[in-house]
Amino acid sequence: MKIAKFLLLLAILSGSGTSFAQQLPMPRNIEVAYQRGTRSADGTPGKSYWQNTADYTIKVQYDPASRRVAGTVEIDYTNNSPDTLKQVVFKLYPNLYQKGAPRANGIDPKDVSEGVQIERLSVNQEPQDVQKLRMENTNMTVRIKPLAPKQKGRFSLAYHYQLNAGSHNRTGQVDEAGAAFLAYFFPRIAVYDDVDGWNRIPYLGPQEFYNDFCNFNVEITVPQHFVVWATGDLKNASEVFTKKYAKRLQDAEKKDAIVAIIDSTDLKRRDITAKNAQNTWKFEAKNVVDFAFATSDHYLWNATSLVVDPATKRRTRVDVAFNPAHKDFVEVIHFARKTVEAMSYTFPKWPFPYSHETIFDGLDQMEYPMMVNDNPVATREDAITLTDHEIFHTMFPFYMGTNETKYGWMDEGWATIGEWIISSIIEPKLVDDYGVQPYSMMAGTEVDLPITTLSTQQTGAAFYLNSYPKPAFGYLYVKEMLGDELFTKALHTYIRNWNGKHPLPLDFFNSMNAGAGRNLNWFWKRWFFDEGTPDLAIAHVQKNGSQYQVTVESKGTKPVPVELNITYADNTTSKVKRDISVWEKGNTTVQVEFTPTKAVKKLELKGTYIPDTNPRDNVYEVK
Repeated sequence: MKIAKFLLLLAILSGSGTSFAQQLPMPRNIEVAYQRGTRSADGTPGKSYWQNTADYTIKVQYDPASRRVAGTVEIDYTNNSPDTLKQVVFKLYPNLYQKGAPRANGIDPKDVSEGVQIERLSVNQEPQDVQKLRMENTNMTVRIKPLAPKQKGRFSLAYHYQLNAGSHNRTGQVDEAGAAFLAYFFPRIAVYDDVDGWNRIPYLGPQEFYNDFCNFNVEITVPQHFVVWATGDLKNASEVFTKKYAKRLQDAEKKDAIVAIIDSTDLKRRDITAKNAQNTWKFEAKNVVDFAFATSDHYLWNATSLVVDPATKRRTRVDVAFNPAHKDFVEVIHFARKTVEAMSYTFPKWPFPYSHETIFDGLDQMEYPMMVNDNPVATREDAITLTDHEIFHTMFPFYMGTNETKYGWMDEGWATIGEWIISSIIEPKLVDDYGVQPYSMMAGTEVDLPITTLSTQQTGAAFYLNSYPKPAFGYLYVKEMLGDELFTKALHTYIRNWNGKHPLPLDFFNSMNAGAGRNLNWFWKRWFFDEGTPDLAIAHVQKNGSQYQVTVESKGTKPVPVELNITYADNTTSKVKRDISVWEKGNTTVQVEFTPTKAVKKLELKGTYIPDTNPRDNVYEVK
């Protein structure tokens, strides 16, 4: 099919029933995917869509005293692509700490290491010379005999490295008593996809991750008394726990009540784990993009569970494992449970997709499938917003499989709007305005790039604005415009289309258009692709009889809702609100009319989630 005909077809399909629709920018490399049929203009995966996968069998031993991580990995890799692969790229994320490795931020010299040491490697049972491996910091390329489409290859590795003691960037030792959070702890095969081929983007620290959906069978060996929490289901609880604690865990999976699986008296008794010098904890996780684990011999553990899918009565267990010294974690079990409940029944109103969610008292603010590594915080409000933000990532990027490395806004923006909504469900008095003021201050400055700028091309403030508040505003404004019911229908269309897969930005926009039955490209383009600022002003106020006519001008090019706050002479207030659809035609002014029942003192344009670069012209004092 020729390009011109293809783009004409795309315009018709994305019009959602209209004869003409504004087109969203399409980079040439993305256009090729649509031409090849791996992506579709209606938002669904194309007829030729594919993605690769693997089964991982991992046996790892962690020594808290030396921080040595040593293990073996067996990978059964399936090439579902139409290409014959002559090489395979591995990700060695712990090499962020390797001597000489490039990184965006400095680390303590004490944490500089030799990185991941590959002791042996075989491909389809043929040993490889590990001295000749092509190492490029966090990437390792292995040349192989051609792996044809639909064929499988087996990769076997043995490796070791030393976990960082400080310079905690999502993983590392948590305290000198032995607690640790281990992420990215095994060599994994990088994503090979329909747009970029191999994901060779080096891991430098700030940008996050992109992994295939895989199955994991993991055995984790730690010393006696150390408990392990991990992605996936614990398959041998009766072997690693003594009978009493295995029973408590079993009870927690069936009860709404909060169960203290490990309390302070249990820690003193030290009778929690099996009486072996080393215990091996066995976990299984299917169709997930990552696997992480945490361990400690001195943490409390609270747990509860709830029905997340009323149709099947499926339950999700919620865990909080924490240092007794960190009192802020005592309430986190309530915040976490309410977050899982809100996600299942309110927003995004989709049954929580995993069997458990564990919040671990660590040294970061980072999410993993079924796991959260959260640091202690100063206030109750901070604990609420941090907990719900990180748990919300369960849907984006894990259930949806987005490429965080390139498109940070496709996961962090959702976690931000999720935080805004769920924080007030947990605590009605809490107004969560995370990111609102920073965007108002920096909008239109030279760091304010379009949201769709690749995350790999941004640092600092630009990366923050485009990953967190700006996309969250965009999602929220569409939600307000469509209303909860239609927005949920559109969002669920996107989720159904792409869960367990790898959606691109256009897949999201097209899915939302299809689900809403409306072409929203006018907004997507102006908010996500274009430069500009949000800046409203009260341009004119006229009173005709008892009716006020307020002319609101959009001095900026970013469409935001109009929220006119009315203060009366007796200091009572009311408001009139218009959603972003008032700017759909490209107009720069809109009339807001209201008829008060008492004397008006002041008019002001403002709203918690309406940024404005120049609020000075938002106020009108009635004379």
